Amino acid sequence: MSNHVPASPAHILVVDDEPDLRTLYELTLLREGYHVDVAETLADAWKHLQDHRYQVLITDMRLPDGLGIELLQRLRAQQRGERCVVITAYGSAENAVESLKAGAFDYLTKPVDLKQFRTVIASAVQDALTPRVAPPPPPAAVTAPRMAAQPLAGEAALQRLVGSSPAIRQVRERILKVARNMAPVLICGESGTGKELTALALHANSHRAGGPIVAVNCSAIPENLLETEFFGVRKGAYTGANQDRDGYFQAARGGTLFLDEIGDLPLSMQSKLLRAIQERCVRPVGGTQEETVDVRIVSATHKHLAREVQEGRFRQDLYYRLNVIEIDIPPLRERREDLPALCDALLKRISQESGLPLPRLPPETLAQLAKHPLTGNVRELENLLHRAMALSDGGELSFDSLDTTPAILDPAALDLAPTIPGVLPPSLAPTSLEHPELPADLQGHLDRQEREILVKALQETGFNRTAAAAKLGLSLRQIRYRIARLNIDTPQGNDPGA
Repeated sequence: MSNHVPASPAHILVVDDEPDLRTLYELTLLREGYHVDVAETLADAWKHLQDHRYQVLITDMRLPDGLGIELLQRLRAQQRGERCVVITAYGSAENAVESLKAGAFDYLTKPVDLKQFRTVIASAVQDALTPRVAPPPPPAAVTAPRMAAQPLAGEAALQRLVGSSPAIRQVRERILKVARNMAPVLICGESGTGKELTALALHANSHRAGGPIVAVNCSAIPENLLETEFFGVRKGAYTGANQDRDGYFQAARGGTLFLDEIGDLPLSMQSKLLRAIQERCVRPVGGTQEETVDVRIVSATHKHLAREVQEGRFRQDLYYRLNVIEIDIPPLRERREDLPALCDALLKRISQESGLPLPRLPPETLAQLAKHPLTGNVRELENLLHRAMALSDGGELSFDSLDTTPAILDPAALDLAPTIPGVLPPSLAPTSLEHPELPADLQGHLDRQEREILVKALQETGFNRTAAAAKLGLSLRQIRYRIARLNIDTPQGNDPGA
């Protein structure tokens, strides 16, 4: 039992049709100092909810007159503030995922571990009693404060995702929307787009911000060490194991476990990871007892995981378990209007770290930089600026000594380069192509080509957007955006993901 009694006890509603379990939950919560009401049916629960406001609702998934998830849906429809914790049967991962998608704060699996029960409810109460902070206005040029005060930590983490384009604003808004529940998040994006910054912002804006965030590069761990690194090891497990050592799951207790490059995890480890996530417990190598772990899982990948599943390289059940909420990070070529703000923020940081004076970036130099395809995204931009500062004489920054003409022109880099405010759009150097005539309207020419490709892919898949996106290597969000932008008519109702 916890020795901490809340100064202002939270009000909790417990809904379960099994008298023994209902009493067990009630007594456990009363001992923690909470006010508790109980109900055994949906109808009974809804009467309580109409009469009272609660901080937390705890409900079994299956009730005599319906599903507990119906309560979540009604509360969300009425924009109620109760944090909902759903209790599901052992091994029913589908129900857990469904609950989180419906807006549950967290879930517990039967038989419920009372220590974990108290931890989850305490987190839900803390979140319910924490005032929501309105998101900051989109910055024109970001200079993130250095953790000046704890309440600003979340805002500072968001501001590190620099830019005011619609694409990056949408990312920041989605982070704020999903940060405070326990649903696993999958961050998708090309290398160098800022997936780790997104994970840090999710953590900093969650109720777990006071806990650790443990970042793991799944592609960098030798396969024979994966189990030891993830789950820990006990003394004597093998030659050289001279002491107990915690793994990543134990190190991240009470915080966030960030699994970077999750798509590179071998299949043999994927099944073990799936069990740890579902059951919320791990067994260290050489250990005899399972240990309960309380972590939020955030994953990231540059791969198209749905395609990896189709080709047998990634487990479908793990994919659905990780991808409860997806955040797509746009590549830099889709938000080139953010280049001035990005350059400003990066140059300030490089100047602070290197001790070099902050140079001025004239418009003509920015236009020259914009000619580069930047296929390495923000990471490549940072490297270019770092080189330019190292080679410059101070004063104005220049790329005269740099080769900003790519050796291989990435076709994706030619697609839709928005105009940078105050800077002329980059022109392409003439090349000896077999087609001597250049289009008078390059944007219109590219749009027509892209439209033909999309229509062909949609026709070949019976206008199933999900299948067409997979065929073209796009995410569902990306193909929806392109269909809307190019004004492509599609039959309604053909695509379950449409």
